This record gives sequence, C-alpha cells and structure tokens, in this order.
Amino acid sequence: MSQNYGLGRGLSSLIPKKNSIASAAPVAEAAPKINVPEASENSGVLEVAIDSVVPNPHQPRFHFNEEKIDQLASSIKNHGIIQPLIVTKQDGRYELIAGERRLQAAKRANLQTVPVVIRDIEDKQKLEMAIVENIQRHDLNPVEEAMAYQKLMDEFQMHQDEVAEKMGKSRSAVANKVRLLQLPVEIQKALIEEKITEGHAKAILALTNPEKQRALFEMILKNNLTVRQVEEKTKEISVRSHQRITHIDPALKEVEEKLVAALGTKVRVTKAGDGGKIAIEYYSSEDLNSILQKIAG
Repeated sequence: MSQNYGLGRGLSSLIPKKNSIASAAPVAEAAPKINVPEASENSGVLEVAIDSVVPNPHQPRFHFNEEKIDQLASSIKNHGIIQPLIVTKQDGRYELIAGERRLQAAKRANLQTVPVVIRDIEDKQKLEMAIVENIQRHDLNPVEEAMAYQKLMDEFQMHQDEVAEKMGKSRSAVANKVRLLQLPVEIQKALIEEKITEGHAKAILALTNPEKQRALFEMILKNNLTVRQVEEKTKEISVRSHQRITHIDPALKEVEEKLVAALGTKVRVTKAGDGGKIAIEYYSSEDLNSILQKIAG
C-alpha cells in the first residue's frame, strides 16, 4: 500500500521542486519557524549508497513501531522512496537530518541506494528539523517530544518561548509537555507503551509526591480509570492532605507518628466522639504484605 509522505512547509522548503518529486501536501496549522538555508543552483536529489547514510545523533525518536516499518518497507519495494531523505555531509558520509523511518524501511527492503537532498546546517537545526518532521507526522510519543524540547533548552540554551515559536506551539503546550519528565520512570514508560494516555499522565502530575503518583498509577491500571476519574481522585487526595495540615490534634499527631514508625508507612488517625478510626496507606502489594506481617507478628 502506498504511503503518503506529506510534509509541512518547515520541511518541504528543504527539498528542491522537481517534477520527479511528489509535491508536499500543505499543512493547515502555522509552520514551525526554522531558518533553512537556500538550495544552491546545482543542488538537487542525489542517489547515494545506503551504507553511507548514518543516523542523526540528535534524533528525538527512540521508539519505532516495527509493524509499521515492515509495512513501509513493503511499500518501498513496490513504489520506491517517494520523498528523499534530508542529509548533511560529514567527513565523506551523509548524516541524516530527516527520514529515519524511511532509512530503516529502505534497509529492510534491501535497497542499495537511497535518494537524498544535501543541506549544510548546524547541530541545533538538525535537532529542530528532526523534531518538526516527527511532530508533523505524529511520530513522537509524548515522552520523546518532551525530551526533545528539554534537549533544545539544555544543550542549545533555548528558552521555552523560543522552543514554542520554533515548533509552532504555545508556550504552555511546551511547558506541559516538558513536565511529563517529572513523572517516575515507570509511569513515563507506561505512557510510551500507551498503557495510559497523556491525559492520565497530566492528571497524575497534580500530585507532587512520587509515591502517591505511583499509587494512583497502579489504581489506574487495575481499575481502568478514565482521565476524569483520575482528576477526581487527585482532588480527593489534595483535599484530605489539606485537611490534615489545617486540623492537627497534637495528641492524635503523636499517635500517628508512633504508628508510622512501627509500620513504616503513612497512617492517619481521626477522632469521632469517644471513638475514631485509623487509616493505613500502602502503595503496592509488597507494602500491604509488609504491613500485615508487622501487625500480625
């Protein structure tokens, strides 16, 4: 099945307009603002040995769908590569700027050569171009996109508003994406593997305590909670935490501290008349077993 390789204006401006190349489909949203060097008069599409093309060290994408690459390889066998790869020349070899998935698929299709367009750009532009291509194709998962934005800020001293302008996004969108990197690693991994959605991840971020984030994450997986249900849960937890801070009975606080020391987990003691209740928190099945052993002896 033939693939559609429509590019946004940020990338299509890299490719010389020739009749032999399929023209790029226009993108409705504003194109990312990236300064692209003009093509020289004698520049064009070249066929180069596939082994001479090396990966982009600034490639923001780490997770590739193997099934989709196999499908693309099958399409390339039948129709060839519709859009050339964008490369820069480095020490007699060609360093990839855009087209990582096409390159992998071409290798699986056993192609000996691939079409390329050579451009002379700096490292920062290589990363910008790679991010733009993947975002326009919706190929980056949220964590990869967040890591790419963070890399632009860390390695190239760009502010969030600069990254937002380059990527054609709002500053808040970039900020919210980067916040995903604050989540525990196992939650980031679940987001990459699509076990939870970005909406779930953002709702979890409403909690600042990593252990509470992990507990809520396990609850999401176990009970298949919707994003709205997770948001309600975070509100409940925040309200309980606020109530504990504003209404502390010194005597009950002392009891709580003794129980926490004995059980190794958070304990809440509340009073109602002459009685009350004790709530013991746990964050995994291992925590529960440990608490049971301490109580049951």
